[in-house]
Amino acid sequence: MKMSLVVDGLRSDVVAVGDLGDDAVAEVAERIASVLGRSVPGRVLDLLSDAAAELSAALPEGRVEIRVAGDDVDLAYVADEHAPAGESDGDLSARISLRLGEGLKSRLEERATAEGISVNAFIVRTLERGTSAQRSRRAGVGNRLRGYGTT
Repeated sequence: MKMSLVVDGLRSDVVAVGDLGDDAVAEVAERIASVLGRSVPGRVLDLLSDAAAELSAALPEGRVEIRVAGDDVDLAYVADEHAPAGESDGDLSARISLRLGEGLKSRLEERATAEGISVNAFIVRTLERGTSAQRSRRAGVGNRLRGYGTT
């Protein structure tokens, strides 16, 4: 998607509404359009970032990333890396004891039930995603972007 097309479309819509009034209304519409031109790209990226995060949380594996290159903004699906040999789901022999607050435990149970998996499977999957996301962030991939740059 070209961000400039979205911004230009909104700006022209506001200016067109201003043209329905007198000179004072048209001038105010121009000022509003100018402010929108600066704020809309950041708002759109915030919206896309939140949507990507929600989609990623709903996916059984993988994640959705926002990729920005100049004026182009794209959403991309990125598959999870598979665990190295010996770390597959079948090799769940390590055990830890975990103390949780009742509220967190209830939320975990609700999310696991909603996804049709056990609490243990939900926690393991969440931890795997979290640790693989940390590796990706260090590599500069998977970060949420805020703001808007031009080329």
